[in-house]
Amino acid sequence: MRTSTALILMSLGVAPMPAAEPAGPLTRSQASAFAKLALKGIDKEYPHKPGVVWAAADDVKSPKALHPAFFGCFDWHSAVHGHWLLVRVVKTFPDLPEAKRAREVLNDHLTADKIKTEAAVFAQKEQKSFERPYGWTWLLKLAAELHTWDDADARTWAANLKPLAELIAGRYVEYFPKQTYPIRSGVHSNTAFGLSFAHDYAKTTGDKKLLTAIEERAKAYYGKDTDAPAQWEPDGADFLSPSLCEADLMRRVLPADEFRAWFHRYLPGVAKGEPATLLAPATVTDRTDPQLVHLDGLNLSRAWCMKGIAAALSADDPARKVLLDSAAKHAEAGLKHVASGDYAGEHWLASFAVYMLSVE
Repeated sequence: MRTSTALILMSLGVAPMPAAEPAGPLTRSQASAFAKLALKGIDKEYPHKPGVVWAAADDVKSPKALHPAFFGCFDWHSAVHGHWLLVRVVKTFPDLPEAKRAREVLNDHLTADKIKTEAAVFAQKEQKSFERPYGWTWLLKLAAELHTWDDADARTWAANLKPLAELIAGRYVEYFPKQTYPIRSGVHSNTAFGLSFAHDYAKTTGDKKLLTAIEERAKAYYGKDTDAPAQWEPDGADFLSPSLCEADLMRRVLPADEFRAWFHRYLPGVAKGEPATLLAPATVTDRTDPQLVHLDGLNLSRAWCMKGIAAALSADDPARKVLLDSAAKHAEAGLKHVASGDYAGEHWLASFAVYMLSVE
């Protein structure tokens, strides 16, 4: 699967990509460009969109005072996946030109004391729903990435992050049995996406209690689904596809044969190229608008879901080729605009691009 991209603006100081850049795996030049974007926002405290509940006047604090580790990148969850990006690219390319600065940031932000302050926010009774589940799942993705990195610094960062990761893992086990119905949105509240990275974390770290809880809830929420109304997608501000996120979760949870049967009941028209609205990249009309630019992220997240789903289908399944062809088109559409020149998209889209390019 290959795609043409004109990825990096001259302001980043990186030459444009070759015309036939593959849509994976992540290349060194891509990693360098995306690291530059993440580093532009990682210590940028303002503008900032708070997500906490203030119970009293004394609770009103600056972003950095409230979130000493994850205060940049406009909001808490974007800061978290910005840190994941830095870990991922330096782990993959240790000699990256941006590696020294990335390590400095990670050393400064992921200290035991700063993570303790972050955890204290979650411990407040008013913050039960803070970043649930989108920020939760990215925090666990960061923890899983560090867990598998054989590096002295990474071992320190992982140890420092562990109490917060375990707190959030516990929140999954506590909360989701009480959420009777899944949330099928295309934004932060999406249940399927919230469970996906948490499932990866549970498998990576051997957290059997979390793994069992996620698999039970996924099957209860989605196991009987058929004929998903994917023709209604996308909504105007989606950065996730409800139907594809669900399938991307279920390919993790179900045995291969069961998943393949489930998938063809769930999206029966894919092998015939239907629905067209799901398989064609979304159109973005204003990349300075923080909601409309979500659709650039949708193109990238659709691509990673399609790649993951296709890999779980049999080689001779006609739906596999349809998904891979569509993933290539979505990747091309999304990668062109990661560096738009506007902070509305640049504070988060690079993380989506790196993850998409990491899915094989």
